[in-house]
Amino acid sequence: MQHHQLSYKQLMLFFIPLGVSASLTSVTHVIINGTLSRGDNAAFIIACYAVAMSLFGIIERPIIIFRQTSSALVHDRKAFKILSRFFIYVLFTIMLISSIIAFSPIGTWLYTHMFNATDDMVEAISITYQVVSIVIIFSGIRGLYQGIIINQLATNWLTVGVVTRLIGMFIVSSLLIAFDLITSVSGAFIFLAGMMIECAVSVFKGHNLLKSNLNQDSKFKLLKVDISKFYFPLVFYFLMQTILIPIIYILLAKSQNIEMSIASFSLAFSITNMILGFFMYTHQLVLQFYERHEIKKVIRFVIIISIIPTLLLCILCYTPVGMLFMKRVMGADTSLAIATIAVLKFFIIKTLIFPWVDFLNGFLMIKRQTNKMLFAQIGNLVVVIVTLLITVRLWPYLDGVNGSMAASIGELAGFIIVSLIIYNMRAEFTEKRPANTI
Repeated sequence: MQHHQLSYKQLMLFFIPLGVSASLTSVTHVIINGTLSRGDNAAFIIACYAVAMSLFGIIERPIIIFRQTSSALVHDRKAFKILSRFFIYVLFTIMLISSIIAFSPIGTWLYTHMFNATDDMVEAISITYQVVSIVIIFSGIRGLYQGIIINQLATNWLTVGVVTRLIGMFIVSSLLIAFDLITSVSGAFIFLAGMMIECAVSVFKGHNLLKSNLNQDSKFKLLKVDISKFYFPLVFYFLMQTILIPIIYILLAKSQNIEMSIASFSLAFSITNMILGFFMYTHQLVLQFYERHEIKKVIRFVIIISIIPTLLLCILCYTPVGMLFMKRVMGADTSLAIATIAVLKFFIIKTLIFPWVDFLNGFLMIKRQTNKMLFAQIGNLVVVIVTLLITVRLWPYLDGVNGSMAASIGELAGFIIVSLIIYNMRAEFTEKRPANTI
């Protein structure tokens, strides 16, 4: 099949909706927290919801990965059916684990010992988690169909899904406020309603694309072993990412000023993630354009977009905008604002590297070598721990700065490792590539 030459406009039309949908997703938590803060004893309500969501975030991780798995592996309807069956097995296992947590004393033990919840919080957390765990089902189905939407380059529908979700959440939130029904469980219901809406939009568009664009058999037959080899290393990769931040908090507790250290790092980390949220899909540029078009143009495009998060962070760190943002938007006092900006300066390194680590991971995904991504993530984790152990011992007065320094050096180590892996695989990437028939 003959393709037109790839233009930067096409790349932007593909990538920007992905970035916008990822960034808009963070508004979900703004709507929920804004609703919960209006309740009686708001601090208690928000704390209970936050604990339930922290646990949910860990349990949901293996389900979210079906978005990448679907976008990389599904090239016809048969492949989608095979992946769907695999998804059902995983979903059943996750929901079984989730149900044990939700309806047995194990959940109570986790809330009190892992998240330090008080006895009066346990019941509220338990009911909230029971509701929020239902979200996992819709989140998984959404991911399956979003993979189809992404690999058919209809990414504007991801933005449509998120916008519709936010409108629905806002309506549910307004009704709960109007009827004065604000508890921790209210947050879970708002989240569930939003996910159901986004799932419905994704299924609608994804199903249409399956019928129209993927109704012919691909020459690549997808096997369960292919899915397992791709999927399970990704699960471990993202679980390692999840445990990285708690490890940093544990080691930062050895700082001179523990509270300021953790607070400034936490604030700086959330700001960095907010900025990087837009650029968490650079791997999709490889997955969708490597075999269809010239990769050099894609690399030039990534060079341009990868500078943007660094520029934004530099503006926050080195202009008066930073202090204004910290005080007005983040609500930080002067001492916390100054400490957070100091922490952010070292995160500039991470913002420069992160889009490229994700981009290079795309090459490993397209060759179904996701197990090799683990080497980079393990390297990242080891370097973060070693760096923090040294810096906290030598310079405990640097507080949260030690955390961002370690996180950035760890990201750099991960980048070097994945670059070496790709370099050693270069023969596979210089072979003549068959045009994709999709």
